[in-house]
Amino acid sequence: MRLVIRRIGNSLGVIVPKTLLETWGLGEGDQLEAGDAGIAPTRHAAITKADLDELRLVHSHEVVRRFSTREIRAKSLANLHRWKSIDSWGSVYDEWLAILKDPDDGRLYAAMLGRDENAIRLRLSLPYVGLLPREVVRALNEKVVGVSRIASLEAPKAPERDDQGHGGRRG
Repeated sequence: MRLVIRRIGNSLGVIVPKTLLETWGLGEGDQLEAGDAGIAPTRHAAITKADLDELRLVHSHEVVRRFSTREIRAKSLANLHRWKSIDSWGSVYDEWLAILKDPDDGRLYAAMLGRDENAIRLRLSLPYVGLLPREVVRALNEKVVGVSRIASLEAPKAPERDDQGHGGRRG
């Protein structure tokens, strides 16, 4: 994903797409680190790749426990449609789209719950983000890795609205 340097007031900066912030589990006031390797969220030193893989699997199990395949497909397809419309699309989403459109529930469950390399890779880009309530996600994060706010599956915060019902801040 490319980030474009833009003028913001008297400074220069980048606008991080909402989908990337959602993937990282970040919101207003959270911090990013910039270095020679790029821009990334500040990470808790004790969290490993294996911890995050396990966390995504636990989240997926909770989604399967709470929702029907029909509900999972509906939310996932809505997310994919939204992400494509804002030009935030990667090849992994094509794979998810094929899985979600396939009537074989076993294929969906294999992607969501499998322990093979392909399932782990697919779970790096979950299309069913937002199904679990924020408090459930934070509780799972705390239980699995001991940190409530990390790159997770938290549902995005609803945008602030002004008196006319417009989203975001007006200035």
